[in-house]
Amino acid sequence: MSSSLARAVSSELIIKKSRFLGCVEPMPDRAGALVRVAELRAAHPGAVHVCWALLAGGQSAAVDDGEPSGTAGRPMLEVLRHQDLEGVLATVVRYWGGVKLGAGGLVRAYTDAVAQALLQAEKVPLVRLQQLRCTLPYALEGLLRREVEQTAGARLVEVQHGAQVEASIALPEPSAAGFVARLGEAGQGRIGWLSANASA
Repeated sequence: MSSSLARAVSSELIIKKSRFLGCVEPMPDRAGALVRVAELRAAHPGAVHVCWALLAGGQSAAVDDGEPSGTAGRPMLEVLRHQDLEGVLATVVRYWGGVKLGAGGLVRAYTDAVAQALLQAEKVPLVRLQQLRCTLPYALEGLLRREVEQTAGARLVEVQHGAQVEASIALPEPSAAGFVARLGEAGQGRIGWLSANASA
C-alpha cells in the first residue's frame, strides 16, 4: 500500500564543495509543488539549481532545472517510486562548489540527498477515498449529515438543493458499503445512489 509523509524533512550533503539541500514533504498536486519550488528559489538566491520531483498520480513531474538531462529530477523521482510514496514532493537546492561531478556523480548526489531525507521521514499509509453521490428528500438531509459526522474520515463534499437534496460524500473506501447500507435502511429506500468512484 502506498504511503505519504507526515511532515517535511530535510538533509544536507557536501560533495566536492557543492552543497545539496534535500527536502521531502507531503504535496497533493503540481500547483502546490510549483509554489513550493518558487519559495525555495526566493529563499536561496545564490543556488545554481533547484531540482525537484513530484509523485502525485497523473500530476507527477521530474525537473532537472539546468542540470544535464536525466541527472537530477528523474533519479529523485525513482527514489520516491522505489519507496512506494504518493503525494510527495522531493526538492534539492544545489550550491555550486567549483568542481564538476560528472553525470554519474550528479545522479548519485541527487539520489542521496533525497534518500538521506527519507531516512528521517515518518510515513503515513494512504487511505483510498470513495466518492458517493445520492439524492434524497429534504426530510432525510439531517439523517445524512449525522451519518457523515459519525463515520470516521467521511465528509460532505457538496450539497445542492433542488426538487430534492443532492449530496456528494467522500469517505474511506472500507467504510463505503456499510455507510450505504445504514442509510438505505434508515431512509427506508428513499435515498437514491447516483455514482461511486474511488480515488487516493
